[in-house]
Amino acid sequence: MKKIIIIAVLALTATSCYNVERNCKDFKTGAFQFKYEVDGVKKISNFVRNDTLEMGTFEGKAYSSTVRWVNDCEYILQRINPKNIAEGKAIQMNILSTTENSYTFEFSNIGDSKKQKGTVTKIK
Repeated sequence: MKKIIIIAVLALTATSCYNVERNCKDFKTGAFQFKYEVDGVKKISNFVRNDTLEMGTFEGKAYSSTVRWVNDCEYILQRINPKNIAEGKAIQMNILSTTENSYTFEFSNIGDSKKQKGTVTKIK
């Protein structure tokens, strides 16, 4: 029993000292690349973002979206001139962690509980 308590205390101490790096301000603007896989096929999406606008390509199609920052690590994307209802849904983006040139994020349509994750690399 004594060993279990000691192990539990050590585990809690080790995990409470771990801080995830989140320098989100470094990724508010710039040129980025998002690599992802759909049905076993690797794809690349490039985009450019400033404080209020994001433009790029997704699955070979050009898009433009407004960007509204909720806080330094969370923003909402809203497609400009959507072609259908699905494209018109706003997407909530949340930066979970950062490195020197990339960030890991989770995203979902607003109101949707199913979240997906991805990693973006800053190329400029």
